[in-house]
Amino acid sequence: MPLSGHCLCKAVTYTVDVDAPLIVGYDHCDDCQRQSGSTYSLVAVVPKDKLTVNGPIKKWSGTGSSGHAVHRLFCSDCGSPIAHDPDAAPEIIALKAGTFDTEIKKNLKPVCSAIPCNSPPY
Repeated sequence: MPLSGHCLCKAVTYTVDVDAPLIVGYDHCDDCQRQSGSTYSLVAVVPKDKLTVNGPIKKWSGTGSSGHAVHRLFCSDCGSPIAHDPDAAPEIIALKAGTFDTEIKKNLKPVCSAIPCNSPPY
């Protein structure tokens, strides 16, 4: 069963053609703290080529700790953050786990407290 989710106003929806994220964890980088307004952002890393996004997405790009660009995707209507897309790891994208559909969120189990854990650096 694919993963799915949406922004606060439901103008942006997405599906990921996988049964589970590659990894779920807490991202404590300064940029994720600022984007989430919290001390961390719970993210679910998925293969980028399995993600389909529909709706009015805007993008803001900055430089990640790797020195490469990180593209932050958000709803252009309500401003909800949807994902961050690191150029340093072009095969993956980190979805903001709070945007998953409710039943999917209930079953997420974070495995680390410092993304990228064992994944490529952002």
